[in-house]
Order: sequence, then structure tokens, then C-alpha cells
Amino acid sequence: MASGKRIAIIGCGASGLAAIKVCLEDGLEPMCFEKNHDIGGLWRFEESKKNGATVYRSTHVNTSKEMMSYSDFPLPKEYANYMHNPYVLKYYRMYAERFGLLKHIQFHTEVLSCDFADDYSETGNWELKVKNSKTGEERVEIFNGVMVAVGHHAVPNFPVSEFAGSEKFKGPITHSTDYRDFKGFEDKNIVVVGMGNSGADIAVELSWHCPKVCLSTRKGSWIFGRVGGKGYPLDYAFMTRYNLLRMSILPESYTRAELEASLNGVIDHANWGIKPKNGPLNQHPLITSALPDRILNGSVTMKPNVQRFKEDSVVFVDGSEVKADAVVFATGYVFSFPFLKDSLINLRNKTSTDVYQNMWPLSVKHNTLCMIGHVQALATVNPLAEMQSRWATRVFKGLSKLPSEGEMRNQVEEKHKQMKSHYYDSQRHTIEVDHIPYMDFLAKEIGCKPNLFRIALTDLPLAKKMFFEYCTGYQYRLVGPGKWSGAREAIMTQTERMLHPLKCLPMHEEKKSGWWSYFIVVAIAMVIYFVFNKCY
Repeated sequence: MASGKRIAIIGCGASGLAAIKVCLEDGLEPMCFEKNHDIGGLWRFEESKKNGATVYRSTHVNTSKEMMSYSDFPLPKEYANYMHNPYVLKYYRMYAERFGLLKHIQFHTEVLSCDFADDYSETGNWELKVKNSKTGEERVEIFNGVMVAVGHHAVPNFPVSEFAGSEKFKGPITHSTDYRDFKGFEDKNIVVVGMGNSGADIAVELSWHCPKVCLSTRKGSWIFGRVGGKGYPLDYAFMTRYNLLRMSILPESYTRAELEASLNGVIDHANWGIKPKNGPLNQHPLITSALPDRILNGSVTMKPNVQRFKEDSVVFVDGSEVKADAVVFATGYVFSFPFLKDSLINLRNKTSTDVYQNMWPLSVKHNTLCMIGHVQALATVNPLAEMQSRWATRVFKGLSKLPSEGEMRNQVEEKHKQMKSHYYDSQRHTIEVDHIPYMDFLAKEIGCKPNLFRIALTDLPLAKKMFFEYCTGYQYRLVGPGKWSGAREAIMTQTERMLHPLKCLPMHEEKKSGWWSYFIVVAIAMVIYFVFNKCY
């Protein structure tokens, strides 16, 4: 596809904003359709219910700010490492304004359908039918390419009907997507179903305002604290090239046992009755520092899976029963692309999709439609979606080619097998990726993968930062297409930005003696020794 072609982008959350920016960088003409009134996607908190997921009032990010920064736009040093949601949205606004993205977004515009254009077989063009929700006007537009950036937190997974007696329960049964804050739940007994990040956060918040809060889990969870070694963010030492190399060299059984021992050193998961069958890296982790404290002081009570409901209580599979005034299901979301035919993305029993590298549907002849942000990783989606967009635009422009259909299909099948063996059966795990290897793969396709060995020969301080500190998106702006002159400085100063909001009093470090002091001590000792021997 030649440059200057029109590209439709569906959704202007974190992924959609990155897609617009990359299209502009690469000389394409983006038009973004957003059915809501503003940018930000699920990170835009609103008092009333909106289309798609939303954060609740108290939500903080679980990825530190350096890891979630776009690759050429570091977050301000003044921002907290684990930001409150208003700061995340403020960052997106800064990003959109800095790169002139807003003028390419049509708000209040819903995509009703995205299908092959009449000339698709020859051109790869797409026909989008869109509707303005304010005027009711519908229109059809033709695009040379489409980037689907709606994410995977749109339609709640709400399995309440699977539990007997739910229709008889007198209190409200809601999903976490409707939760805003504790108001309305005060002085009530609450059951929260689902021990993921949302379930844990909601249970913790309600525990300050409710006499009894029970957190129900079906499989248990490994609990990772937000605070890592030296008080640094967890991902500072975990999401590094050093750690990746170490884990690839050592036997998996050893690294799993080591990580389990580390986590159990803080909380013995077996003693607490929450130890999953899977290892810590074989399911998406629960990241919370607050939940263990609330469990220990009795503010939150752990319970196994729900068995059934009664009019004013909930019965669990172990036979225990608790009085309950309300129930909140924090059971995640299901994949949903209502504007796409299921055949376009080969939806497998609503659990997985035939999509190459989480981006390219195998069912289309031309590679002119891709998924952006349809991925789950330990790090946040921002740098991942940006890298996906950089690859997509190169494919659209004919600068990068995908493998043959047969090869892509074989790789997709192999990935399905790997996911099935590595993770328990869950929809979210079908789109799970290892952050650094996936980013490196995308970078190689783009032509911006840094050669760490070569950098070490010419710039050792930079190489050390890249190897031992967290692998931020700035690394992929050092070379190749999209090279950014500020990338090296961003890497060299990322620890300073991380530490900046933590500092309170001036640092009063003792001066460290140099090597010469050791020589002096040895010399004095030798003099004393010889004097002693001579005199006595």
C-alpha cells in the first residue's frame, strides 16, 4: 500500500491514540472513530455508566510509569510511579495535544459494521458504516486499511446465571464494570466474586466501609506486591533483559520454585488457602500490596467459589454460608467486536481467535486489517500497541511483508498449543504474551531492534542501563525507522524520573572511602607488625 492512503482507526483509548500518531509519522491519513465523547477508553472515569469498561474512582495503575510511557514521550518525573487514574488520562491528553491527534478523531461516532469493500479482492479496501449518535446520521466510507483498537475490556463476563438461586437473591448483583466507588454499599455485607486485580481492589476499598466483605476465588491467585526491592516498583528489576536472560538459561522448574519461594516468603499461599495449581507465571498475576493486610486484620475474608444463592445469603462450595446484602462480580470481560463478522477473526467458541501475532486475522486475503492492543502482558498496553502500530503501518505501506498464509497458520496453531500447556483455560490467556520477547519480535519486523552487544562496545553506560534496568519502550527508538534523538537520554534518566516523586528529605549519605583507604589500613597494620616483632 502506498503512503498517503486512508486508514480507519476504531477506538481512541491508549491503543487508538498510538495508532493515530504512528499513522501520521508514516505519512498515512488516519481517521479515528470513537463512539464516546472523549479520549482515554477505559481510563476515562465517569460517574455514570458508559459504553465499555471504566476504571473506578480509586483505580491506580499496576504498571509503573516508565514501563507504561510511550516510546518517545516519557511521563513527567513529578507523577507517581503507580498513578491514580486522573493522571493517566491527563497523560493521554498531553500526548494527543503534543502530536496533534485530536483533529483526526470523530467523537460520538459508532462503527456499525466493517466489511469488505466491493473491490476488496483487487484493492484490499474496507467499507465502514458509521453512525453519529448525536444526529442519528449514518454514512458509509471506504478505507484502504483498518486498525481495530477497541481493546478487550468492552463486554463484561457476567456468569451470574450459572449459579442456582441467583434470581431469588433480594440484593443487587452487579458487575465490576458498573462499580464506581463505595457509595451505596456502606454498612452492608458484600461478596465480591473473582480474585483478579479488580476484585481485590474493590474488596479492599469496600472493607473500609462495610462490616463484612468476602472475596470469593475459584482458582486462587499468586499475590505480587507493587513494591519491589529497595522500595522500587516491582517491574524495575523484574521486566529486564537480565532477568529474561537468566530465566531462559536456568531450568523452568528452578525459576518457578525460586519465584514461588520469594512470594511465599511474604505470604505462604498454601497456608492462606489461595495457592493456585499453576505457577506464578502460568496465570495472570494479582498485583496488590493492600489485600494481605486487610485479610490479616479480618476486614476481608477469603472464600472459595460460589455454589448457590439464597434470598439473603451466599453459599460457597465448601458448604459455608454468609449473609449478604449485595454481590459484585469481578469476573473480567469477553472478546467482542460487534462491527466485525465472526468469520473475519475466526472466533473459536468465544475463547480464542485465529490471529497471527495477536494482530493479523488469517481469514482475510489482504493484510489491510489488523488488531491493535488485543494483547495481554505483565506490562501495560501503551508501548505494545505503539509497536504493533509501527509494524502495521509498514505492512500497509508494503515496507514489511508477512509470512505466507500457511506459515502464519502453523504459527497460530503452535501458539494455541503453547498457551494451552502454559496457562489454565481462560480467554484472557489466549492473548497473553511475554513483554520483552514480543516487543523484540515486533522491533525486528520494523527494523528498530537495538543490538545490545554493539551498543556495549560503543556506549557501555547505556548498555548497562538497557540490560539491568526495566526494558522501556525508549529502547526501540534508538535505531531504525522512527529513531528518536531523545531516546538515549530517556533511558539514562529513567531511574531519576522513577525516584523523583519518592524523595522527601535531602540525602545524607556517608562518604565512601576509596580504595586508597584500604591500602593505608594494610600499611599501618604492616608497620605495627614489624615494629612489634622488632621490639619484642
